[in-house]
Amino acid sequence: MKTTETTPLQQDKIQVLEEHVAVLEQQLDWFKRQLFGRKSEKQLLDEVSAQGSLFATDKTSPSIDTTTDIKAHKRKSNKQLNGDEVNDTGLRFDASVPTKVIDIPAPELQGEDSDNYEVIGYKETNRLAQQPGSYTILIYRRPVVRHKGEQTVKITSAPSNVLEGCYADVSLIAGLMVDKGVYHLPLYRQHQRMIDSGVHISRATLINWVQKGIELLRPIYQANLKSIINSQTLAMDEVPIKAGRKSKGKMKQTYFWPMYGDNNEIAFTWSNSRGFLHAQNQLERFTGTLLTDGYAAYSKTVAKLNEKEKNITHAACWVHARRYFDGALLIEPIAAQNAIDQIARLYKVEKHIKENITEASDALAYRQKHSEPLVTEFFNWIYEQRQRTDLTPKNQLTKALNYVNERQVEMKVFLANPNVAMDTNHLERALRVIPMGRKNYLFCWSELGAEQLGILQSLLVTCRLQEINPYHYLVDVLQRVSMHPASKVEELTPRVWKEKFGDNFLMSDLA
Repeated sequence: MKTTETTPLQQDKIQVLEEHVAVLEQQLDWFKRQLFGRKSEKQLLDEVSAQGSLFATDKTSPSIDTTTDIKAHKRKSNKQLNGDEVNDTGLRFDASVPTKVIDIPAPELQGEDSDNYEVIGYKETNRLAQQPGSYTILIYRRPVVRHKGEQTVKITSAPSNVLEGCYADVSLIAGLMVDKGVYHLPLYRQHQRMIDSGVHISRATLINWVQKGIELLRPIYQANLKSIINSQTLAMDEVPIKAGRKSKGKMKQTYFWPMYGDNNEIAFTWSNSRGFLHAQNQLERFTGTLLTDGYAAYSKTVAKLNEKEKNITHAACWVHARRYFDGALLIEPIAAQNAIDQIARLYKVEKHIKENITEASDALAYRQKHSEPLVTEFFNWIYEQRQRTDLTPKNQLTKALNYVNERQVEMKVFLANPNVAMDTNHLERALRVIPMGRKNYLFCWSELGAEQLGILQSLLVTCRLQEINPYHYLVDVLQRVSMHPASKVEELTPRVWKEKFGDNFLMSDLA
């Protein structure tokens, strides 16, 4: 039997096809993981430390005491759980939940032998109930009085309202905003719920109320943004949102640029593009460390601002670098897993700092002692891997190595500044409200609507970060904003409001 040998040209074509197939398999695996796989990026550190890295030695591993003291367990009584009331069925609720007592008559007390019985106590059974779309009409009944001698008539004025001439109480306006921003309930669904509850108001009226209410909050949003810009460390990202009509059947692609400051405050600024000019305009007054992902617009922004004698240090996110190696696991499993394991050891150091160290100077010393050797080893490994001749430009590992190599300086910033996090995870958790909202309302009808949504979400998400009830906050500040001095508007931002008014906030007449 005669065999045919492949020519060098055919061998080259076969190699190219094999590489192309490997890339397609990697892409298919990525899509499968997005649909069916585990979404969490959390690394199982115990397994990593048990297995160890394939190429690392124990000499560079930080000597972290992994033993923990477990206190003796003492079961709490049901009455002590979180300060809540607990009944015999295990239903837990606090004092803010309204209750209704329903007395059940005893048949023994109603019969002929009722005189033979007496009540010696009561046994209560609690059940959680719900009213679909609970709305209340507040009727302000004002007396009309007449002076007997002068025969003049006077009418007591009605209480002032948040929106002048509007028949919506502040509780309704705040409720519409919270349902929209926190629970991602579009206004058309809230409108349907009102109709089902017997309240007939046009949807356009609801939109008008929400827009006017947000405009009252705009000065507070601007004060919140100013506080964030004054931070020493600032995390920034961008997230898309469809807003405004581009053409028939198509919406414009616009972007929110969330910024997370030192004091657990966030602001969603809006732009009609993803270009660096918006970031540059927002950071004109910023001086400090900017923590971002690897998007080139941020590097360009920092370079442009530093040309204007701004003192901005650019730090890069380690999690975004890790994602590149995670994407290369299929085609280069050994090398990619080794990189992931090395990054996991860095996060083990960060976990120890978070749980055991409070002073910034001690955290910095610990990072320099334990993290800096690991970082040096990691980038030495990156250099060695980039010398491999078998890696092609299209290989996912090549892209990961190049991504990290181009950002060595930015990824090392956290070693010199204890206040800089290794990643932007805190920001990504806070901005989830935007993609969650997109799954419900899909887009914003207008660009102004997108900007106003950013204002609303800035205050609502900051409330969550400050552990403030967003409904109580909105009910208070919507009433307070008209009588509060404009020069002290920063007192109405969620962080400061919590200290000054959080224990004695204004309520609606409904309460």
